[in-house]
Parts: sequence; C-alpha cells; structure tokens
Amino acid sequence: MNSSFTLVMLAAVAVIAGALVPFQAGSNAELGRALGHPLWATLVSLIVSILVVIPIVLAMQAPLPALGVIKHLPAWAWLGGVAGAIYISSALILVPRVGATSFIVCVIAGQLITSLLLDYHGWMNLPEREISIGRMVGVTLVLVGMVTVQWFSPAVAPPHQNATQVATKNSGVVKSKG
Repeated sequence: MNSSFTLVMLAAVAVIAGALVPFQAGSNAELGRALGHPLWATLVSLIVSILVVIPIVLAMQAPLPALGVIKHLPAWAWLGGVAGAIYISSALILVPRVGATSFIVCVIAGQLITSLLLDYHGWMNLPEREISIGRMVGVTLVLVGMVTVQWFSPAVAPPHQNATQVATKNSGVVKSKG
C-alpha cells in the first residue's frame, strides 16, 4: 500500500474521530441535564465506554496486558484517564452554556498548543519534531479562528432544563433542582 494513501486513510480516521467529539459533547450534556448533575453523566459515559470497549477487545482477541509492568510506569502514564474525565466533565458543564462550536474550537486550540509542545520537547516518550513555520502558521490560523468564533458567538445562555425540571414544570408544579 502506498504511503500517501495510508496517510490519507489515517487522516480520514482522525477526522471521523474528531467529528464524533461534538456529538459526544452534546449527548453527554443532555445526559447531564437528565441525570441532574454533570458528574453523574461523566460516570455513566465512562461506564458506557467500558461496555463498548470490552466486546471490541474480545473480538480482536487482544492479548492480556502485562500487568507486571504497571509498577514501572511513569506517573504521567495515568494522565489519559484523568484527562478523559476532565474533558467529559468540562464538556458537560460548558457545552450547554457556550454551545458546541465555541467549546470545540477552544478544545482544538488547546490541543494544538499542547501538541506543539509535546512534539517539540518529545515529552511522554513521543518523538521530537521541530516546530516549522508551516505548523506555526496553521496553529495561528486556528487560534485566530477560535478568537473569531468567540467574538461572533451570541451571549452566554443559561443551560437548558433537565428532564426532571421539564416534567415537573409541565405537571403544573414549579420545582427546580439546584
């Protein structure tokens, strides 16, 4: 298989994965409203992730992990789970307030800035990569885009009511969870 085709395919998979992120943010925000608190939605979302990954691991016949290496891992190796929980919780809290576009453009800006630093310094056992003019121009354009999206976004709206608040209001009793 030709390497250009492989790069295009890998980029396409990354674009598809990225396209799912706003759906994740929106569905988790609705889950948070329905469950009454964003942290419950974070927990449910992570449990669903586990339930989805288990059959995939089994279907791919992934070998059992070498648990003996766990004690030799650097502390930062556990950051993925922490970062995932922070990201999901942040999305649950912020997307209903600022909207999916504003949230995601800020997430992308943060990802690009951090990615440049990871690449440049080779942190987390990643290969070192120079910060070229082209990469800096691309990241700068994204940052300008982020500022533009924020500048032209409507004022912050209050989050939508959760399902319990709507059902209670529709029954004639006005009651809100705080």
